[in-house]
Amino acid sequence: MSGPTYGNGFKVVATLLTIALAAYAVSVALRFPLPTFSFGVQALLAGAGAMLAVSLYWFLRATTTIDAEGIRQTGVVDRKVRWDEVRGAKMIGIPYMSWLFPPRMIVRTGTAFTTFNAGTQEVLVEFARISLAFQMKK
Repeated sequence: MSGPTYGNGFKVVATLLTIALAAYAVSVALRFPLPTFSFGVQALLAGAGAMLAVSLYWFLRATTTIDAEGIRQTGVVDRKVRWDEVRGAKMIGIPYMSWLFPPRMIVRTGTAFTTFNAGTQEVLVEFARISLAFQMKK
């Protein structure tokens, strides 16, 4: 099973915030003589713009996959956990904000934790099944 990592509400908010930040950056660039700033300041501003674009790209394109091998999530930093590494799984959420931040699954592997997001109801249901299976194992 595979689906988008982030839901439509989150994608819309992320896109609107990116557009607002880009518009603000353009307005700052028009008001201040950026070419007179040092190379370090220019590089910092260019890097911030590039990271904003990369982040938006992965918010829109990231996928979460659950298969016989384990759980994978693409993104700026890919995440992967094999089933034989999983020691526990639990779903957490933010009350009253599930339209923007749906529940996510935290997977415990030894001493580390990995968080996986789901952007569709089908992947959330599978997360709930996985979480319940590991709760019943105790």
